[in-house]
Amino acid sequence: MSVQDELEINRAVNLYGFAVDTQSWDLFDRIFTDDIDADYSETSHWTDLATFKSDFEAYHDAFDGTQHTMMSHLVNVRGDIANAMTYATWRLVRRGLAGGDFWEGQGWYDDGLTRTNAGWRISSRICRIVWWGGNPLVNETIPGVKFSLPLDALRAERLAGRVRFYDSLMA
Repeated sequence: MSVQDELEINRAVNLYGFAVDTQSWDLFDRIFTDDIDADYSETSHWTDLATFKSDFEAYHDAFDGTQHTMMSHLVNVRGDIANAMTYATWRLVRRGLAGGDFWEGQGWYDDGLTRTNAGWRISSRICRIVWWGGNPLVNETIPGVKFSLPLDALRAERLAGRVRFYDSLMA
């Protein structure tokens, strides 16, 4: 693994937070492959970039502001494929809701990446929430759509064999 690979992968992961917070969905083209497999929960799973972008735009449009912070980056590169584990925090703000204006959480992204002619792109992502607080109504931005908010401890997921980054290290 080269330092350059690690820097480029970390940049793609960090660019995700920036893209979401600026609602610049075209930046997803620089982050994800067209056939992205993005698993955010049992009720939020995408298998193509166009739908992923469209749904994220609809979901995030109602927020007055968001802030995503990516940290504790770990990267494992094997040729033209890689795995990355990233911890994240986020705060979503919608002013004027009964029960409070924000919902926040902490969790992790377990990403599979592919080296393309345009650079490293995330080809698969598992996102899990470890903790959340605030008003869960802030998170319900699409009428009639209830988002499940499961809490998934990383240890339990690893013991169940569902952390690809760990598996890539042990291979």
